[in-house]
Amino acid sequence: MGNCNSGRKAHLSSFLTILAALVVSPKPLVALIIDPMDTRLLRLGHSPDPDDAFMFYGLAKDKLPTGPWRFEHILQDIQTLNQRAMKGELEITAISIHAYPFVADKYALTSCGSSMGDKYGPMVIAREPMSVADLRGKRIAIPGKMTTAFLVLQLILGKAGEAFDYEVVMFDEIPKAVQSGQFDAGLIIHEGQLTYKTLGLHLIVDEGVWWFEKTGLPLPLGGNCIRRDLGEKAMQDVTDILKQSIQYSLDHRAEAVEYALQFGRDLDRDLADKFVGMYVNDWTLDYGDRGRAAISRLLKEGAKAGLVPDVGEINYVTAK
Repeated sequence: MGNCNSGRKAHLSSFLTILAALVVSPKPLVALIIDPMDTRLLRLGHSPDPDDAFMFYGLAKDKLPTGPWRFEHILQDIQTLNQRAMKGELEITAISIHAYPFVADKYALTSCGSSMGDKYGPMVIAREPMSVADLRGKRIAIPGKMTTAFLVLQLILGKAGEAFDYEVVMFDEIPKAVQSGQFDAGLIIHEGQLTYKTLGLHLIVDEGVWWFEKTGLPLPLGGNCIRRDLGEKAMQDVTDILKQSIQYSLDHRAEAVEYALQFGRDLDRDLADKFVGMYVNDWTLDYGDRGRAAISRLLKEGAKAGLVPDVGEINYVTAK
């Protein structure tokens, strides 16, 4: 009888512990009742900029259930993430669309998480006004050799090293490097697109505008991809969670923007909100037919120019 009472007391104690946790913890119920020994850690790589931070706010702050999966956020610039994807290091990572043909054997693109420029995108800036043709032969600072911005620049001007010289510079240092005269021009991504005028710099070409005039399509800059060796079920389950995080941020925009603001160099709240709106929107929830067509067209143009391998037909992990 004593052992029976002890067992009841132990069960009651466990129940009260869980009940107390439910009362005081903001975490979802699923996160509380799953044994930590049954969870699996996934590394999620993304850029330390406002749009990616906004996108993954729900995951970073435990705002939604993730089942058996736990996520470690790896914040690195997109050039570094592209390089790590080449080695298959992270289970999930943001990636430049330019880089995808080089990692398609290891990763599949997810249907959610895109950064799509609809008549806007990376920009080439300079100290003085000039024509696009004047950029040929110039020395241009770029944010990374595998960035989509660099691929499109070569589609505009011709192959790097032949049509123009370049040097890789950390993306947030490019505007000041151009202003100081270290480079004739700079290729800017992220929030630099909203702040370059404060340095007295001039827009030479907006790649998103150039691409739309050429194709009538939005410019697919980046996406999320997930490692194939996780298996089809895990790839699907995790992709569904990524979409839920994006939807949570869109549904709780004010608090998600507030969180993202800490990653916005030189951006006040209004500019951060504007930047997030440019790159986290309906395209981010799903590429849709037009977004998928844009990716296929961009990579076909790149392959035709000898800039990327032919990736063939792209199969996506489509979030439910």
